[in-house]
Amino acid sequence: MNPMNKKTRQRQFVVCVRNDGYEASLERNKLYQLVPDAAMEQRHVLRVIDESGEDYLYPEAFFMPIEVPKAVEKALTLAS
Repeated sequence: MNPMNKKTRQRQFVVCVRNDGYEASLERNKLYQLVPDAAMEQRHVLRVIDESGEDYLYPEAFFMPIEVPKAVEKALTLAS
């Protein structure tokens, strides 16, 4: 997947496609903000801001990258 390769956007988002064992922290089919962490990416885990509002590490396979238009990105950032 490697969503961190996109250096053109300040904020990046992923969609949760699995939440096995993390049902309280992640909702399937929901957008989450990705927090850049190249060291963790090499270990196939992503740092995302979850339902607690804090960033935690989750398996990369739980997410799919998504590109959002600038206007949507701005709205999502303001809403968080």
